[in-house]
Amino acid sequence: MASNINHLSRVRALYKGILKLHRGLPLEMKAIGDQYVKSEFRLHKNSPDQEAKVFMSEWTKYYMTLAKQLSQRKQKQTIGDELSPELLENFREEQVGQLVELLKESCKPKEEES
Repeated sequence: MASNINHLSRVRALYKGILKLHRGLPLEMKAIGDQYVKSEFRLHKNSPDQEAKVFMSEWTKYYMTLAKQLSQRKQKQTIGDELSPELLENFREEQVGQLVELLKESCKPKEEES
């Protein structure tokens, strides 16, 4: 039981930490990122233990990468990371579809200000 409470508190801390980091992103990226993070954490709420471990590991890597990039942003204007072909080959069809949707959203032209 204590292990379950511990896991839940780590999940919440990671979730909140990611949303806090997103405050440093440009508005369009923040909106897309927040929506995606909320959706993914909701979808994996009742994942099996092994899947939850992988989920937490990957989102922790995302957190660390984004934190590092945002701290160095003034020196180099790069946010994000390339996905290796090996990693992409391991994605399920659903995950590839999500990437395509994220790509479409991120490539939409900015709405012109009136």
